[in-house]
Amino acid sequence: MNPIKNIIFDLGGVILDINYQATIDAFAKLGISNFSNLYSQKSQQKLFDQLETGHISSEEFIMRIQQMHSVHISNEHIITAWNAMLKGVKKNKLDYIISLKSNYRTILLSNTNEIHIASFEQEMSNNQMLTHFKSCFENIYYSSRMGLRKPHSICFEKVLSEQQFNSKETLFIDDSAQHIEGAKSCGIKAVLFPQNGIIQDWLPDIIQQEHR
Repeated sequence: MNPIKNIIFDLGGVILDINYQATIDAFAKLGISNFSNLYSQKSQQKLFDQLETGHISSEEFIMRIQQMHSVHISNEHIITAWNAMLKGVKKNKLDYIISLKSNYRTILLSNTNEIHIASFEQEMSNNQMLTHFKSCFENIYYSSRMGLRKPHSICFEKVLSEQQFNSKETLFIDDSAQHIEGAKSCGIKAVLFPQNGIIQDWLPDIIQQEHR
């Protein structure tokens, strides 16, 4: 058995607390009652894929949301509703990930978009945690800047290639089952993070199991 040398972390739902329902509720208050049909953890329309791969700008995304519905919604209200799902990062999670760096190479790989990046990075900066967050990882891969997103194998292959990781020595952690399957198709040891799990409580047992 190959020992784990590298750990690739997902962001939302693993490190960054996420509540998808908060965004669905926020859009409902703006008069868009069917937002859950457009976007959820398990599936999303092409518009959101385009945003997450940087193929459309934040401005175009906002405009197209406005065009899809008969109610008039300001740019600011759309941004606020879209960011409502972001519930922050707890410092003790970051402390734990930093503690892993003495034994593992740590990478972040997130399907995200520039609106969300600006929001959660600003919040961490306000809380004097942004430098701490960035120091957790050798490299941070955001889908909107890669032009690629999980679960597509090419996304994982790019990270493996650029970091010169052996897939058999790499552990990937994500809270979406489809992303786990995408990683496994590349030979990565991938484990589904449990809903409402706490990374510093859950991961030590997983690492121990992988080293047996």
